[in-house]
Amino acid sequence: MVLLRRFSLLSFGLVAIAGVLQAVAFDNSRNDNLAVYWGQNSAGAVNAGDKTSWQKPLATYCQDDVIDVIPLSFLTVFFGAGGKPEINFSNTCSSLDGIFPGTNLANCQSMAADIKACQAKGKIITLSLGGATGNAVFSSDAQAETFAETVWNLFLGGTSSTRPLGDAVLDGIDLDIEGGSSSGYAAFVKKIRSLASGSSKKYYVTAAPQCPFPDAFLGPVLDATEFDAIYVQFYNNFCSNANQGSFNFATWDDWAKNKSPNKNVKIYIGAPASNSAAGSGYVDAATLGSLAQKVKSQYSSFGGVMLWDASQAYANGRFDVTVKNALTGGGGAPPPSSSPSAPTASGTASATTQTTGQSVTTGTSGSPPATQKPMTIKSTGSSTGAHTPGSPTSTQATESTTTTHTTGTPMVTLTETSMTTHRSANPSSTSGGGSCAGIPAWDKTAVSFDNQRERVLIAIVGAMCGTAGGGLRMMSPKDLLAFGLTWVPVYNYNAGGVRCNLSTDAGIDR
Repeated sequence: MVLLRRFSLLSFGLVAIAGVLQAVAFDNSRNDNLAVYWGQNSAGAVNAGDKTSWQKPLATYCQDDVIDVIPLSFLTVFFGAGGKPEINFSNTCSSLDGIFPGTNLANCQSMAADIKACQAKGKIITLSLGGATGNAVFSSDAQAETFAETVWNLFLGGTSSTRPLGDAVLDGIDLDIEGGSSSGYAAFVKKIRSLASGSSKKYYVTAAPQCPFPDAFLGPVLDATEFDAIYVQFYNNFCSNANQGSFNFATWDDWAKNKSPNKNVKIYIGAPASNSAAGSGYVDAATLGSLAQKVKSQYSSFGGVMLWDASQAYANGRFDVTVKNALTGGGGAPPPSSSPSAPTASGTASATTQTTGQSVTTGTSGSPPATQKPMTIKSTGSSTGAHTPGSPTSTQATESTTTTHTTGTPMVTLTETSMTTHRSANPSSTSGGGSCAGIPAWDKTAVSFDNQRERVLIAIVGAMCGTAGGGLRMMSPKDLLAFGLTWVPVYNYNAGGVRCNLSTDAGIDR
């Protein structure tokens, strides 16, 4: 799932309801639930010029009974400035909208009313941790348990003077861990469970692994502790919804029944809600609905469908309505209209179907985006090779030349014309432990487009503390730079993987 930079905040009216349905409390044991991620404005990234498709306020997506679960994406940094985590909800709320003093933690207390309104309608609102660019690594079980207490106090049932979402109490946490290692996560989940055990409120723990089994990062965690639901990403992989010969729901069903610590865990079919929401694996809503009905009839572990993301679903003719109708046996797809509207009591709705006419698409965090128009960047030094682990090497060109891929899968040429880089002083401290003294903020940048992984990365090349041969840290999927965004922070990391503090001058702007 993709972390996007903040777009300008817009004022959107809530979608009018044609029929008001009585809220029913969420029931995790059902097999017709629909979970839809919200927070990263995925449709806005591919429709930058069409603001009507951009992500709306959270409560917009709670005006009917279509969506049951909304994970807020994402908490991206575990140990930021002042020892506090960092959250980013794109055009709705990010650190650009205000932070708590001494931290980079966004103050999103304005979202509290929307969260409580959604909960009052019987939906659960959880917090998704990680994402493709998340700094989500634990050094030990003890650190993971301490972080669990932080999450509990800041977002769940605990207390703190720093509550980013105000007096709203979220319904649980979701793990979308797509990098680093699995170390500490089992301890984190168990601590959350322990803290929640004395509460009268039900708290849920979910995860969003990739469909190849076992998941590279979450596999050991899923085997070690109890989860309530697993939102398997059946896209951007060979085992996608679009490749029925390799579709492996049966493998996940077997895990749920025979290996999962919670034998009542529910497995969801994860799917992109639009062709522009993922690099591969998209199927239309009717096809996905038919697949869900088939899986529902065959596997008792089936819990429903997960979609990435809400903005894409609404822009794509209310994709979510068609899928929900298939899950519950309701009516057909809503007809197109000039503006989005919520379903009626009978489950039908009208909405605008967005056709971008662009070659640019985005993906879910940690799931590669699809094709990208050439980006422009202006370098500040001589050619420097940079290599993404597991991906082809890219070359950094000098100013007024072009950057091209040198090995492996062909790359898109980047014309160096319009973007400038900024250098900051060497950092001397870190918010997460470990020495950063003498580590350059960054030396050079290399931007490459990898058609195999379908991802644009900014490679930060600099001396890494205690590591021979310099260090390399990959930051930011393509969406951050592709659509007129004014600022992308660039960081360096010490040998322990801790982000060093930088001045606000470190980064790339347009």
